Amino acid sequence: MSLIDWFVLMGTLILIVGYGTWKTRKNNNLESYLKGNNSENWATIGLSIMATQASAITFLSTPGQAYESGMGFVQFYFGLPLAMILISIFFLPVYYRLKVYTAYQYLEERFDVRLRSFTAFLFLVSRGLAAGITIYAPSIILSTILGWNLQLTCLLIGGLVIVYTVSGGSRAVSLTQKWQMGIIMTGMFFALYYVIASFPDNVGFMEGIDIAGSLGKMEIIDLSTDLGNRYTLLSGLTGGLFLFVSYFGTDQSQVQRYLGGKSLKESRMGLMFNGILKIPMQFFILLVGVMVFVSFQFNRPPIVFNPITIEMNAQQEIELDKIEDQYDVVFEEKKTLLAKFNATNIADNNSIQSLQVAQDSLRESYKASLLEIDPDFESKDSDYIFLTFILNFLPHGLIGLLLAVIFSAAMSSTAGELNALAATTTIDYYKKFWSKSDNEKNDLRVSKLLTIGWGLLAILIALTAGMFENLIQLVNILGSLFYGTILGIFLLALFFKSTKGTAALIGGFVAQATVLIVHLLKTYDVIELSYLMYNFIGCAVVVIVGVTVQKILNSSKRTV
Repeated sequence: MSLIDWFVLMGTLILIVGYGTWKTRKNNNLESYLKGNNSENWATIGLSIMATQASAITFLSTPGQAYESGMGFVQFYFGLPLAMILISIFFLPVYYRLKVYTAYQYLEERFDVRLRSFTAFLFLVSRGLAAGITIYAPSIILSTILGWNLQLTCLLIGGLVIVYTVSGGSRAVSLTQKWQMGIIMTGMFFALYYVIASFPDNVGFMEGIDIAGSLGKMEIIDLSTDLGNRYTLLSGLTGGLFLFVSYFGTDQSQVQRYLGGKSLKESRMGLMFNGILKIPMQFFILLVGVMVFVSFQFNRPPIVFNPITIEMNAQQEIELDKIEDQYDVVFEEKKTLLAKFNATNIADNNSIQSLQVAQDSLRESYKASLLEIDPDFESKDSDYIFLTFILNFLPHGLIGLLLAVIFSAAMSSTAGELNALAATTTIDYYKKFWSKSDNEKNDLRVSKLLTIGWGLLAILIALTAGMFENLIQLVNILGSLFYGTILGIFLLALFFKSTKGTAALIGGFVAQATVLIVHLLKTYDVIELSYLMYNFIGCAVVVIVGVTVQKILNSSKRTV
């Protein structure tokens, strides 16, 4: 990185943190700290919701996901607009009528304190772990590619977030997220421009689309009914729908964003704003990844994208060199065919596809060889692809801006999570079980201390985390393990009025155990199932068990 990149990066971060801290420095009570005195308009709400969900993982992993698998990941979001409508109709009016600080307060009103505490606990576990991952994900990649110290990078991201989140609370989070989204999208548009600029002179955007299509990267819709496929139209409209209703309707990190709205109307408009723009945004980010793939058809990509630090003997080096030499030959052959690419020339298309398969096979062979030498080698390198392109093809200054994008995304998502974790702990546990007084200053102090505590825990998780699959998938898997159960409890509360607290609690415990068992079976390849279906399973089990248990209890009472 050049001096100008450092200047752009640090200047952007200091400006964001300074603005958020200064603008929201006056908080006198919990209402202002946790709900921003209900002062947010629909645009701020919508951008804040998007920023909370769009972590650094989104902008590092999603282009890598598209590079390897194409545009099909966008199907994951097809259930989002319908989810926003359902939340606006059924969830929001209840929250506003009860004037709650957290979504889980409603469950005590509807059932009892046990359901409130149980559901809040599930949220704290899932979101507490996710907060650490949103710090760790960009840190591990930045430290690996740039040679930065991992621990210091985690501390930098986490420390900056803690500063303005503790200082300004919910309003600071919302205001900074609005500007962070502006920086993020500006940086991604610049990135797309320079990706296309890296193509040969005779290849433009539309030719790039043709090339990507010929290599299977532009298949957006998958009509498969195979439940083992992660990203299909079916999984997006079922598992994805349940995930989004639960995430945006019951996850405090999102609920807190729109509970600070000026009115029910403003909050609804903010949700719909998110529902309308989220799919195009994800489509655009995936498209950037596909265009990076096209660029690397003409500019030789590394055989592995994450830096190799494995010690090996001379024979092992020779074997790897042989694979890499074959890789170079295949790349040059494919590049020659692509130079005269004609979308109507089927024979050439078939040859290009065959060479791409051969290139991918050589990459996998190379990774397999590295794993034999060092079992700890991280073979999943899709999270490194986009950052590799940034560092090799973008001009100085813009590299700093794109790194600022990654940091901004990490900070915006983490800030929303810490704010929600502190709010849930303060309202659903501290105020409920420990402090019954109305000492506003003391409550505010406790909430700030809890924000610091959750921030330090997130940093600790980040410092001890390890790499898993594609990071954006990891976050979604983690959410899917808990969101179905939480959503099922809320559906019982809203639509099954005869179901009481005991039946709902039993349903929640059975559902959570079921989802964890299903995930364990999938992990050990006993069953094939998309993790998105966990949300449907968890939700369905809660409702079925809850309703059934209530009927049994009612029958027992009549018998007695």
